[in-house]
Amino acid sequence: MTRKPVAAPRLTRDDWLDAAFRAAIGGGLDAVRILSLADAMGVTRGSFYWHFADRAELVNALIERWVQREIASDRGLLQNPLPDPTSRILHVLDRAIAHSVEDREYDQFEQALRGIAGKDAGVAAVLERVDRARLQMLHSHYAELVQNDETARELAALFYLAVVGSHEAMNRPSASAKMSDYLKSIIARHLVHAVKPKI
Repeated sequence: MTRKPVAAPRLTRDDWLDAAFRAAIGGGLDAVRILSLADAMGVTRGSFYWHFADRAELVNALIERWVQREIASDRGLLQNPLPDPTSRILHVLDRAIAHSVEDREYDQFEQALRGIAGKDAGVAAVLERVDRARLQMLHSHYAELVQNDETARELAALFYLAVVGSHEAMNRPSASAKMSDYLKSIIARHLVHAVKPKI
C-alpha cells in the first residue's frame, strides 16, 4: 500500500514576515528574496503569492511591523509611572541601552535600515517617523524637568543622538561586554544628572 505524502502546513503571512526578518538580520534587506525564503522554508513560491503581491509589498510590511513594535514600546516609556522626570529619563536610558542586548535582532534590523536610509527615500521617511516619535517622548520628559521648551528639545536631541551612536558602537564586532555600561554611565552623567531641574 502506497503511503500518501503528508501535506506541508499552510504558511501564514506572519510566517513569511518572520522568515524575511531573519534574512534581513543576516544580510540586510537585499537578502530578502522570495525564492531564497521559499527554499529556506521548504515551500514553493506559490505560497508567497497567497499573502503578498510582490517583494516590495513584503518588505514594506516587514518594515511597518517593526515600526509598530517600536512605537508601541515608546508609548509605554511615555506612560511610565515613575514619580519624577529624572527617574523617567534614566529609565528610558536603561531600556534604550538594554535594547541592544535583550532585543539584539530588532536592534540589528534597525541598524540595517539606518545603513540604507541614505540611498532609499522610503526607508529614510520611515526612520524619520520613528525618530520623531522617540524625540517627542524624550522632549516631554525633559520639558517637565527643565521647564523650557527650547532647552528640552536640545537635550532630547543630544540624548537621542548619543543613544543611536551607542547602538552603532555596541553592534560592532570589536565591542566589549563592558561597553554598554560605560556608554550608559557617560550619557547619564552628562545628559541626565548634570541637568538641574527647574523648581
